[in-house]
Amino acid sequence: MLGMPWADPPRPRPHPRFATQALLVQVAVLLLIIGLGFALVAYLLHAELERQYEQRALAVARAVAADDVVIRAVAAHSPGPQVQRRAEEVRRRTGVLFVVVADDQGIRYSHPDPARIGHRVSTEPEALAGRDVVTFERGTLGLSARGKVPVLDGAGRVAGQVSVGIAAGEVSRRVGDLLRGAAGFTGLALLLGLAASAGLARRLKRQTLGLEPSDLADLLREREAVLHGIDEGVLAVDAAGRITICNDAAARLLGGMPDPGTAVGDAGLPAGVRTLLAERRTVRGVLLATEDRMLVATAGPVRRGQHDLGHVVTLRDRTDLDEMTRELDVVRALSDALRAQAHEYTNRLHTLSGLLSLGHRDEAAAYLRELADDPLATEYGDGGRLRDPYVRGLLAAKTAVASECAVDLRLSQDSFLPGPLTCPLDMVTVLGNLVDNAISAARSGARRPAWVEVSLLAEAGILHLVVVDSGDGVPPQACDRLFDQDFTTSADDARPHGVGLALARRVARRHGGDLALTRPSGADCGAVFVARIPGAVEPARHLSGAPSTGCVGAP
Repeated sequence: MLGMPWADPPRPRPHPRFATQALLVQVAVLLLIIGLGFALVAYLLHAELERQYEQRALAVARAVAADDVVIRAVAAHSPGPQVQRRAEEVRRRTGVLFVVVADDQGIRYSHPDPARIGHRVSTEPEALAGRDVVTFERGTLGLSARGKVPVLDGAGRVAGQVSVGIAAGEVSRRVGDLLRGAAGFTGLALLLGLAASAGLARRLKRQTLGLEPSDLADLLREREAVLHGIDEGVLAVDAAGRITICNDAAARLLGGMPDPGTAVGDAGLPAGVRTLLAERRTVRGVLLATEDRMLVATAGPVRRGQHDLGHVVTLRDRTDLDEMTRELDVVRALSDALRAQAHEYTNRLHTLSGLLSLGHRDEAAAYLRELADDPLATEYGDGGRLRDPYVRGLLAAKTAVASECAVDLRLSQDSFLPGPLTCPLDMVTVLGNLVDNAISAARSGARRPAWVEVSLLAEAGILHLVVVDSGDGVPPQACDRLFDQDFTTSADDARPHGVGLALARRVARRHGGDLALTRPSGADCGAVFVARIPGAVEPARHLSGAPSTGCVGAP
């Protein structure tokens, strides 16, 4: 054994390439489908021809049963040569196997073999029951498709039957002729299928750049690791505008994962994202608003050489940052309200102290009565109609801001908020944006004195909110786009516009409600905005009815 040379280990047999495997599988599938299809067609064709030949035999039998000569002979029980002659003439003209006329006892009056005339029929005379019968059965002349029809006399009674048969061999010959033609067509289809499979295999090889399934699997694992291992949302479309990639982060930020291959316009994407993908815009760090999120988007084309491969958008969530900003705005509003109230109360105390120190007691008493009748001194306090501290603080702060702008901010007479808000930050966002826009519109409007009126009413936990101003209203051409992000009717470029109304409507709809412009302008007031927000107020106590959507309190 020591002197024997070592044999080389056997080499593993190489597996066929993926394109070759695909071609072989397609050929096998084609052969299986075509074979099964051919067998099914043959079976169905044979069954259909049997049915057609049975109907043909039945039609011939009906024609013989309607012959006056046959009716008279059968009704009179007179088997003469005329019946045999008529039956044979019909058999020769139609090419059927036999035409047999029998009486009500099943005794033959005609038969292709004259020796069988006068004998009982070989099969059951089922037509003597008064109904037409079609069947495929064997008799004295062999297997045949048969039609049996009753012969009725002048009184409508069954006097006999006519049985017509077509040889089964003729059915088989006809089936064979049709199957030979179908076989030629099937062979041609098989050749075309093989050619198409070969072409598909070559095309598959080109499209995969010659990569084998293991290589493609490695690429897919790397792609999935990259797409689903990051916190940013990735949404990509191909050159035809169909979605190709949507990772888990993008699905979470957009509220759902569209199916791959869906057109951008049919994927239910937010308006801002849909516009970026449809218009193929290249942007970086742009803000987009969805129903409940604020997103930072970066978009750009994807190209390989001169080929357009589509467009990709990356999305980052900044909703938490916006929530903190809104909370800071609420705190700032409350702080401003406290500062304004402290300043106002200090002025009133100084005034009252001066009147008393100068001995003007009557004037001091009148001043106190005037303060007691001041609606703003009571409405924004604990004893007023507004029982939520956030709303009171916001309106107090906005009253001071409106006063600085020479705008009178007031509360409508039908306002009543009997309990605290369930989601004060969201409600302050809606109310604050509407009041800010109304103050701006009233200040720039032509009506004087300028005013803004707010109506708040709770109904079974639903907050009805109406804000009316004395401004010039909303231009008709701007009504359809008023709630679009980045759209504004303001000419003031010193601060950003086009976010407040879009944000307020999004917050209202997130709670199952809505915000709408019910009246662009009127003769006695400007725009009228109405919000309805379910579940915004604790429904322990409420008043029935909703606030008016007209120009309440208009001078």
